[in-house]
Amino acid sequence: MDQEKVIVIDFGGQYNQLVARRVRECNVYCEIYSYRTDIEQIKAMNPKGIILTGGPNSCYEENSPTYTKELFELGIPVLGLCYGAQLMMHVLGGKVEKAPVREYGKTDVYVNADSPLFEGVGTSVDRNDIPVLDVAPEMKEDHKSDDHHTVCWMSHFDYISKVAPGFSVVAHTADCPVATAQNREKNLYAIQFHPEVLHTQEGSRMLHNFVRGVCGCAGTWRMDSFVESAIHEIREKVGNGKVLLALSGGVDSSVLAALLAKAIGKQLTCVFVDHGLLRKNEGDEVEGVFGKNGSFDINFVRVNAQERYYAKLAGVTEPEQKRKIIGEEFIRVFEEEAKKIGTVDFLAQGTIYPDVVESGLGGESAVIKSHHNVGGLPDYVDFKEIIEPLRNLFKDEVRKAGLELGLPDYLVYRQPFPGPGLGIRIIGEVTAEKVRIVQDADFIYREEVEGAAAAYKEEHGEDPSWMPNQYFAALTNMRSVGVMGDERTYDYAVAVRAVRTVDFMTAEAAEIPFEVLQTVMSRIINEVRGVNRVFYDLTSKPPGTIEFE
Repeated sequence: MDQEKVIVIDFGGQYNQLVARRVRECNVYCEIYSYRTDIEQIKAMNPKGIILTGGPNSCYEENSPTYTKELFELGIPVLGLCYGAQLMMHVLGGKVEKAPVREYGKTDVYVNADSPLFEGVGTSVDRNDIPVLDVAPEMKEDHKSDDHHTVCWMSHFDYISKVAPGFSVVAHTADCPVATAQNREKNLYAIQFHPEVLHTQEGSRMLHNFVRGVCGCAGTWRMDSFVESAIHEIREKVGNGKVLLALSGGVDSSVLAALLAKAIGKQLTCVFVDHGLLRKNEGDEVEGVFGKNGSFDINFVRVNAQERYYAKLAGVTEPEQKRKIIGEEFIRVFEEEAKKIGTVDFLAQGTIYPDVVESGLGGESAVIKSHHNVGGLPDYVDFKEIIEPLRNLFKDEVRKAGLELGLPDYLVYRQPFPGPGLGIRIIGEVTAEKVRIVQDADFIYREEVEGAAAAYKEEHGEDPSWMPNQYFAALTNMRSVGVMGDERTYDYAVAVRAVRTVDFMTAEAAEIPFEVLQTVMSRIINEVRGVNRVFYDLTSKPPGTIEFE
């Protein structure tokens, strides 16, 4: 990809992807590499800037992740974050040691507004209100100019007790004498806190100051230009060839289908397997966008395999077995349809950048999982090559690309949905009757939450603080006695779930207003046959998971 870029060098921490995303929000392209990446490879990339992140160890310990001093002598601006800051000081002759007081959480930070990193950051404070540190005289001189206040997120056991030669201190806290150090002449900057997390109030501005100001990036990474160049690259690569795509109806595969449709039209065949475990009306919505009456001129095949799936799942209650059956049956159905099409030149996959990083092909952080978007398909489908046009995009960028391509909002902003679909939102055996119940209950729940949020936004001009990042209904395997009218019932209990999360790795139950939940409860019990109780799941993640199985 021929464009200006900033690279993140990852030493094993948890925030590498978040840092890269924040850089891209500055309209600057960013990729993640392991600290094991050779210096010559980095030179060949010709990055406009380098950011050092992560690290579970102390940088001064034997065998801790490190990098050659040459990295700081390339003439390329370098920004060290947390471990990266400590490593920079350690390698360049400063001193890092165990902190006398561990700092964790939101912290008052006093910054020098004359530093390029802190231009426009913080509010001016009286010198008398700034904590005085017991530090060496030369560092006290530095701190005289730390006259602006902001709030940042600290998380460190070690601290920089002495800056490297040529560096000056441009930020401190009550307990951290070197919250930020800089060598302006060499464009080297070391930040002890985490500007990438939302808890750091002006972190985005600091990163913008680095990548757009210090590094001099023009900010040309935009989704309109990505779509334009991707279409050109696809046409060039595919030529007159045929492309096959398994379309799930999720965000990634829908955006990929739209991108390929714009690029090659009828050379694309999308096979949409409706396994009967989608949300209410979802199959029809997908067909409405990509089918013969939709706005994309492609070959669209919808396979209605609901009864086939229900037959395979009959009597199965164990979650992993359900997942396996659903996944394997998808391969069987897709294989059958692919044979009807014959040989294709390319199999398209909706791999996105987090998949690449988490598979160990990007950063250093532990390999989380091996991603195969259409698991097993290469063994069963006759094709020459795989193409993955979205493999450089984060999820939020995929959504932006979808809007550029003209996809409707309800597809682009669709909530996360597991591959096995409602199969893991139904506890116990999956039946057509249970699918109907959970589809109807989920539809009502989402409709009420979306309506309440829209009403709040219209009145207050912003989303409510309780607005969940993911919310859905699940069907428990519990049946209980109830009374409806004058009759005794013995029906199912539905559980509704709503969580607030940034990364989906951890989550808290959303505090949806009680009156909204009351309306949801009343509608589900009155409108969904077979339900007489509604529970609200308050469990956080951990210890629970977001999904039920």
